[in-house]
Amino acid sequence: MAATTGTIEILSFGYLHGAPDDAHLTIDLRHHFRDPHVSPELRYMTAHDAPVRVAVMTTPGIKELVTATVMQIEAFLAGPSAPGRVVRVATGCAGGRHRAGTVALALQAALTGDTATAAELGIAGLAQPYADRHLDVRLVHRDLDKPVVER
Repeated sequence: MAATTGTIEILSFGYLHGAPDDAHLTIDLRHHFRDPHVSPELRYMTAHDAPVRVAVMTTPGIKELVTATVMQIEAFLAGPSAPGRVVRVATGCAGGRHRAGTVALALQAALTGDTATAAELGIAGLAQPYADRHLDVRLVHRDLDKPVVER
């Protein structure tokens, strides 16, 4: 892994609350990954709640997507015009309360080397190489605490 440095801004959002501002990477989780909203016991929870994080992170393909997104962020950080610039990543789902928030938390845990949170999310190995990198990672959950969108 290259010894890149940089600032990474991660935004989780819900498409039902409007599109996000421009980002280098926008990850649309609406159509290919299980939606916890359809489970009545999870509907009113958010990515702040462990049952939601477990439901999202055990969805087939999610861990691979998080890994691939980290590698894409690395590519942006390594680019010739990257030093001193910000890499913006947006993760979106329907309401912004479950999948987008959890994937954003996973990206933050990996890129900050937070091995405890990463282990809880099942991606400890992804976070370990970042433990001494000291990347500036900023996370904003735009819609996580908004009311459930009934659909």
